[in-house]
Amino acid sequence: MIVSLFDQISEETTSRPLADRLRPKTLGEIVGQEHLTGPDGAVTRMLASGSLGSLILWGPPGTGKTTLARLIAAEADQHFEQISAIFSGVAELRKVFDAARARRRDGVMTLLFVDEIHRFNRAQQDSFLPVMEDGTITLIGATTENPSFELNAALLSRARVLTLKRLEDDALAALLDRAERETGQTLPVDDEARALLVGMADGDGRAILTLAEEVWRVARPGDSFDADGLRAVLQRRAPVYDKSQDGHYNLISALHKAVRGSDPDAALYYLARMLDAGEDPLYLGRRLVRMASEDIGLADPQALTIALAAKDAFDYLGSPEGELALAEACVYLATAPKSNALYTAMKGAMRAAREHGSLLPPKHILNAPTKLMGAEGYGEGYQYDHDQPDAFSGQDYFPPEMGRRRFYEPVERGFEREIARRLDYWARLRADRAGQGSDGDG
Repeated sequence: MIVSLFDQISEETTSRPLADRLRPKTLGEIVGQEHLTGPDGAVTRMLASGSLGSLILWGPPGTGKTTLARLIAAEADQHFEQISAIFSGVAELRKVFDAARARRRDGVMTLLFVDEIHRFNRAQQDSFLPVMEDGTITLIGATTENPSFELNAALLSRARVLTLKRLEDDALAALLDRAERETGQTLPVDDEARALLVGMADGDGRAILTLAEEVWRVARPGDSFDADGLRAVLQRRAPVYDKSQDGHYNLISALHKAVRGSDPDAALYYLARMLDAGEDPLYLGRRLVRMASEDIGLADPQALTIALAAKDAFDYLGSPEGELALAEACVYLATAPKSNALYTAMKGAMRAAREHGSLLPPKHILNAPTKLMGAEGYGEGYQYDHDQPDAFSGQDYFPPEMGRRRFYEPVERGFEREIARRLDYWARLRADRAGQGSDGDG
């Protein structure tokens, strides 16, 4: 006979998931969010002052947003009402607001908790504003997405954003200890497997308790799992990552900055994180091409070639073989000399193009395919550079109204050091042609 967690506790209790049964009953039982719920935490201070305002709780899954909202309502002695933006529309919101007004007339205030509040569209978010302003409800919204992008400014101006942190390993380990105390059972795992279980939870408190429940469910009498055994009986939990949302932008930003910062190890780590989470490898290839142009440029012209070759190699080989080509490009870019001179020059040129409009190039560099254009001076005075000493005429190619500009300033790194030498040489020749400078040396 298999002995499981469910054989030792009542049917009524086991009908609820372990994570729900172990939901904290006081602020002090919340783990990993001491900056909010500790003695000097933001929530603790707010409740002590008696001035509870509307809040947006922003954090990853399983960090305690719902629990925190419930406990705040209890501490503030307000009626707790919970809805989910996934299943609610304007009609449901109206009913909730009407019920809150009725309670208020009876002297009972309402704390409305809205899960996944970012799922509401802009018009639905606006519907909260009047009832927040007149005190009908205290709103607590929960979101896993960046409120700056997902919530409108009017709503954000009326609510304080509190950030919940991803649970650290010690907080997850504390949850496992609590689960063992509350159930009266010890997890049948060795120390290495226990650490693996914490890693599988990926900072999610609900996940660590769900995984523990699964271990108890599959364990037979006498079982004790090592790390390999645990991997065999549990399906690895996918990393918290949404390819269209914050996780995506955070990791690609980290990858880009690690490459820019010449840290190949960190760059490989973030590349691996995104590949492991299911990111499109061709998207990563395109981003590497961008990094080659933006952060390396002509300091190493080969960087762009390598990045394009890696993208093509993955396109040709597919996964997993092609992923090594992306890793090769990633390390090459991270270890290449860095320069954003080309990126800066292009921005300056674009700015000048917008500011000066449709200025005509100087007539001496315009072709004159018709007699009329020749009579207008098109092509007059043009000097064919190959016929000039040093194959350099030194003529001005900017529109006369602008005068000469300098957008590209190469750095003294990599191949751009050679480019800088050439530009200095041509500048001396140009000065010579104008009778203003000294002799140049090639």
